[in-house]
Amino acid sequence: MKSIVYVQLQGGKATKASLEAAAFAAQEGEAVAVVSGAIEGDGGLGAVGVRSVLHCAEELDFGQSARLVSAAVESEGSDTVVMAHDHSGRAVAPRVAVRLKAGLIASVTGRPSGETIKRNVFSGKATAEVSASSDRRVITTTPNAFGIGSNDGAPAEVKSFSSDVGDRRVQVVEAAKPSTGDRAPLPEAELVVSAGRGMKGPENWGIIEDLADALGATTACSRPVSDIGWRPHHEHVGQTGIAIRPNLYIAVGISGAIQHLAGVNNSKVIVVINTDPEAPFFKAADYGIVGDAFEVVPKLTAAILALD
Repeated sequence: MKSIVYVQLQGGKATKASLEAAAFAAQEGEAVAVVSGAIEGDGGLGAVGVRSVLHCAEELDFGQSARLVSAAVESEGSDTVVMAHDHSGRAVAPRVAVRLKAGLIASVTGRPSGETIKRNVFSGKATAEVSASSDRRVITTTPNAFGIGSNDGAPAEVKSFSSDVGDRRVQVVEAAKPSTGDRAPLPEAELVVSAGRGMKGPENWGIIEDLADALGATTACSRPVSDIGWRPHHEHVGQTGIAIRPNLYIAVGISGAIQHLAGVNNSKVIVVINTDPEAPFFKAADYGIVGDAFEVVPKLTAAILALD
């Protein structure tokens, strides 16, 4: 299988989600990456098995990116397009599918088995095995579902590539990137400490940040917490916020409403800390602690620091 991989760059390097998509494609066959904007070296793509990078120096919007990817498919004779199921992938993938008259299989969580492939359905509560009846298909990979792995590290060959992508319809006036400090962005985080209204107020968030710092984790919150202004909206995880898939998700003082679970239930390990033994979140937890967060969390932080 020869795949065209749409890759997003940040600071000249491929994002983690894009590297996962590229590694997914490279492990299934030949992978050719398509990137736009400033790139540093090969953007780190050679290390995950990509051997060729088609580079457009111009910064493109989503519509232009879809045209560029479609042109690359025609140029390379590929029948498969792969990209991450992140903000950019969700915007570009449908456009590419329409242009190529290709079937779109979104948010995949398993590798192809013959003609079928697994994907999330019903807000992540179930999986389905689906296939595309079209000659071409567009696949988006769920972040943190596959990992990056490693390759021989040989740099990919970067080639200049351009096409008639049309005029830019979206003009960026200002970009305000949420500040996460030294912590990983939530969509890429492998360790997450999250809290809800059980914290009783924003002034108590210090113990959550202390636990996150001890683990090297990213902080998150439930929707009610962001809605009332205790925490910034970019920390909101759930069905209407950011869907995450970390290796470890610690939920403190969150009841576990179905809307919240829909965004976090693909976490590999879920730890719940709550005073209510009947909290719905305990049913989804791998480990649960019934207790007061203001007593449990500092003790957990101290125990983790004692391991160093």
